[in-house]
Amino acid sequence: MTETRSSSLRHFRDRITAPRNHVTVEQDDEGTKIIKDKLRSMWNNMKYGWTLKTKTTFSKDSPVWLLGRCYNFGQHQIEGADTVDEFKRDFLSKIWLTYRREFTNLHGSRLTSDCGWGCMIRSGQMMLAQALVNHFLGRSWKWTADNTDLTNRRVLEVQEENLHRSIIKWFGDNPSPHSPFSLHKLVALGTATGKKIGDWYGPASVAYLLKQAVEDAAITMGQFRQLHVYVAQDCAVYIQDILDDCETEEGWKSIIILVPVRLGVEKLNNIYGPCLMNLMTLDSCVGIIGGRPNHSLYFIGFQDDKLIHLDPHLCQDVVNVHQPNFPLDSFHCRSPRKLSLLRMDPSCCLGFYCQTRTDFDLFVKQVQPNLIPPQQKSEYPIFVFGEGRSRDVIDFPLYSIPDDSLTRSGEFEDDLGTEDFELI
Repeated sequence: MTETRSSSLRHFRDRITAPRNHVTVEQDDEGTKIIKDKLRSMWNNMKYGWTLKTKTTFSKDSPVWLLGRCYNFGQHQIEGADTVDEFKRDFLSKIWLTYRREFTNLHGSRLTSDCGWGCMIRSGQMMLAQALVNHFLGRSWKWTADNTDLTNRRVLEVQEENLHRSIIKWFGDNPSPHSPFSLHKLVALGTATGKKIGDWYGPASVAYLLKQAVEDAAITMGQFRQLHVYVAQDCAVYIQDILDDCETEEGWKSIIILVPVRLGVEKLNNIYGPCLMNLMTLDSCVGIIGGRPNHSLYFIGFQDDKLIHLDPHLCQDVVNVHQPNFPLDSFHCRSPRKLSLLRMDPSCCLGFYCQTRTDFDLFVKQVQPNLIPPQQKSEYPIFVFGEGRSRDVIDFPLYSIPDDSLTRSGEFEDDLGTEDFELI
């Protein structure tokens, strides 16, 4: 049966795909492209649905880490709460942003779906969404999925749920100024720097888009004026640059730190595996965007040598987030998925969030011991901290979209090796 399914998948894939370098309007008739996008959506969801049937389990003997929180499925907390349920609720609370279809045309094109090319942007949106959850709600916030009726809930719960909905609205798939981090906004920023609608982005490119989007949002939306995004240059975080940007007359600006890195040539150098996992045990970590070759993912935790992630490749119908009480279920994933660390692409972007100056100082202190691979010399860190300013060391434009070397997304690769978790 498995062989028959795999053969059918490959047959369908071969019929609707052709060699593609960059998906652009100039290279392909838009009408044909729209049809192809719909076929890709069908193919993508066929594949995604079948892989969800592949189950695996967590080990009760190893801790599970999820963005600074540790869960042990073999024990109970002091108050008797089941840690499996605690993990499920924590995972479910993460905002899940996936391919969408039938949204308002992207400006300058007839495209109404990002299926087949928008996965890295979606991964970046998820990392930014997690940073915003930490900023406005706190890392300990959990979504109460089974109780969306706010009538009988405490005032604080109502306020938190309204903030939760506001964060999702900011990523709504529409060109509204009330959705400053939408696909439409990020693609528009990309076109302003030479990208074409339908082009694929790598993790470093997306980091710059997120930085610019937050800066633009701060101009018209007051809630973002005390938030700054810093993108590391050449794998170096310059402390004085951050202090210059975040120490203001109004007080400290909370900061999202994005560090694009490449940890190998064609494959991930496995000496960096322990470093990546250790970083995800820190409270300041908001995840890693990257994926495996040809497939962008958002990594948020691990158990043993398997990375826990959210996958943006399910194509869902667009949701009108500006209608009252819009449905939330499609923005949260109930099925954790995993990927072997050895399959991770070497090109990725690390994300961190520091709300206060104290948090930033602690971040610098906690991160540095985890940047050098075990039993390696100091000349091979993942990234470094510099005490001064970047302008005193390197010369670069304030905002640009660099060329990324992560293998281009190819959603038609056989995905049956990716498994879903069955929590026991």
